[in-house]
Amino acid sequence: MTKLDPISISPSHAFEILQEQANAILVDVRSSMEFLFVGHPKGAVHIAWIDEPDWDINPNFATEIRKLILGGASGDDEKSHPAIILICRSGNRSLDAGKILLESGFDNVYNIDEGFEGKLNEKHQRSTIGGWRYHGLPWEQC
Repeated sequence: MTKLDPISISPSHAFEILQEQANAILVDVRSSMEFLFVGHPKGAVHIAWIDEPDWDINPNFATEIRKLILGGASGDDEKSHPAIILICRSGNRSLDAGKILLESGFDNVYNIDEGFEGKLNEKHQRSTIGGWRYHGLPWEQC
């Protein structure tokens, strides 16, 4: 069985989509602690893919996304749903979450391949090579 992959985009391209499509949704799939204390893109909705305390995959992830969309972002026709743009720390968890959405019938799913903090550099540090913050896009934290 071949799994579908969400469309891979850069943080800057994601920001463009969000500016051009008023109904596009940016979903941060990181843990609650990452979302709150590391920071998150301004306007992002938080629906964790994996979260504390047990660090299990959220079995209701696709259902929560569906509820988010049907809660006012689009009409009843799922094929007309807005762009769903997923972000995590470095693009890995959001890729897995996007695959589940595609398998669940969504068809307009994007993955920010650099994530919020980007990949590790040679000194084992993030936010120096890529990511939402690295590109100077709007973000906030508690």
